[in-house]
Amino acid sequence: MLDFDRERAASVAGADEAGRGCLAGPIVAAGVRFDYESLSPADLDVLASMNDSKKLSAERREQLFGEITRIAGSVAVVVRSAPYIDSFGLHRTNLHCLGTALQRVATTDSALISDGYMPFGLDRECEAVVKGDARSTAVAAASIVAKVSRDRFMHRASVTYGGWGFEQHVGYATPTHHSAIRELGLTPLHRRSFASVAYEQIPLVA
Repeated sequence: MLDFDRERAASVAGADEAGRGCLAGPIVAAGVRFDYESLSPADLDVLASMNDSKKLSAERREQLFGEITRIAGSVAVVVRSAPYIDSFGLHRTNLHCLGTALQRVATTDSALISDGYMPFGLDRECEAVVKGDARSTAVAAASIVAKVSRDRFMHRASVTYGGWGFEQHVGYATPTHHSAIRELGLTPLHRRSFASVAYEQIPLVA
């Protein structure tokens, strides 16, 4: 993945998101820029151990989060709430988040890489790479930052909204989450615009 980035430029900014497919909670995009020529061999060794956040344990993601924020030239996190997603649509929200994250971290010399989708709002070329979090170190780092940031948010939210199990499923559509919705209803974190069998037997009030 390091070679993938360094073939493009000495400075690479990557973006990825977490929470796109959730029933509850925000969508979180992260942008991470690495200036490869300024990194030490030890830093490059750390980056060589990166992978798609979904393939890493929560403990390993937390460890790498700290390393990424130490090594990166710049890191940005962009958060959009469930009501925002309901108002503007998931896909549009996602593309704006990715574009904003890249704008916040990129320099004029940076190559821009996004995971899978072409972001909105950029005034320069960006490469949308399918499975970019398994091909680009910068995108993999953004995947980890986005995932850890969102999980931390949902774990804090579980204190306020006890009973929905956010500390376990972090808003994804699991059987436990479906059962909690049917029993307890929706929280302000739930996305009303999503079509889910868990919503079928409860009134959806904006």
